[in-house]
Amino acid sequence: MKFGFFMMPSHSHTENPTLAFERDLGLIEYAETLGFDEFWVGEHHTGGWETIPAPDIFLAAAGTRTKRIRLGTAVINLSYHHPFDVAERMAFLDHLTYGRVMLGCGPGILAPDIKLFGLNPTELRPMMNESLDIILKLFREDGPVSYEGDYWQIKDMEIQVKPYQQPHLPVYMVSSGSGNSIRVAAERGLGVISGAFTQPGAIDITEQWKSYEQQAAAAGHQANREDWRLSTSIYVANSMDEALNDVSQGIMTEVREYFFNNGGKVTYEAYPGQPAEEITVEQIIKQRNWIIGDPDYCVGKIKELEEATGGFGGLLMVAVEWATSEKWNRSLELFARYVMPQFKGTLKGIQGSYDRMVEDNRLGLLPTARSGSVRVDGGRG
Repeated sequence: MKFGFFMMPSHSHTENPTLAFERDLGLIEYAETLGFDEFWVGEHHTGGWETIPAPDIFLAAAGTRTKRIRLGTAVINLSYHHPFDVAERMAFLDHLTYGRVMLGCGPGILAPDIKLFGLNPTELRPMMNESLDIILKLFREDGPVSYEGDYWQIKDMEIQVKPYQQPHLPVYMVSSGSGNSIRVAAERGLGVISGAFTQPGAIDITEQWKSYEQQAAAAGHQANREDWRLSTSIYVANSMDEALNDVSQGIMTEVREYFFNNGGKVTYEAYPGQPAEEITVEQIIKQRNWIIGDPDYCVGKIKELEEATGGFGGLLMVAVEWATSEKWNRSLELFARYVMPQFKGTLKGIQGSYDRMVEDNRLGLLPTARSGSVRVDGGRG
């Protein structure tokens, strides 16, 4: 399993954005040192909390500070941009990072962003679908490309610098469970990033890949669970109580000040119209399927997700700032040290060696310690 981050980002509207951006870039560097595989960054233009308007520019800066970790957009809102620009800029970034780039696509769902661009919400997904088809044609076909759609048209256009990765950089659709992104990805053989929770009226997370497989087969594509990412919020501490205490205030501040004001309150309600004052941190964590606890609890919750969904190729941790930077970094260290190895297979040889030693010792099969021959205490025999 691959492990990575999904960064909105999430910063209070009261703080210095320059320092926040620097902290975000530092997080990518730190994530690479801990062995994380991927880092995905979103695009937003309004609301005061999610403050990266151009993820490709941000990832270009991150690319100069890192060498191994893969860098993705999650998402570029295709309804906000001309598809030729998206295709050309991402292919260019693919070269600048020597093939570490991934393109995550979405329609744009932040209500104040939609208002800013003056778009009709019902047209966002059709606009995205057309844009995606143009981008794929520009990536996959040689020579000038033409496309006549309801929302986008190009005539005899070609990106002169094709992607560094062949046949092209990986393309993912980010799904909230509405069904459109899953269908679009399945029909075109693309990857999917799904939130690890189910919103009202959406396809249940346990059913999303089954839907993908059925539609991919109908379109003649081979579905591969390695191309499915789940995203959720994760925080690890030495104990369950410590983890909850560390993040409770930060969670409620972010949810009440930002999400309750951007049209997202309904996704936190236990029932339609639930009063805001009734919504507790415990309810939010349970409803959103967040993983907050000690390392053993986190391992168990990820295994539950695997069993419930049938398996997935990667888990993305939402990058939040619910606690101090020191506590957040400690959480990531605990996750990398004690949770990730359980799913990457890196402990198999070590654990097997330890178990054999313990069993040999129990059976009396280890050589008898004698002066000068066997070290039993870490010193000289």
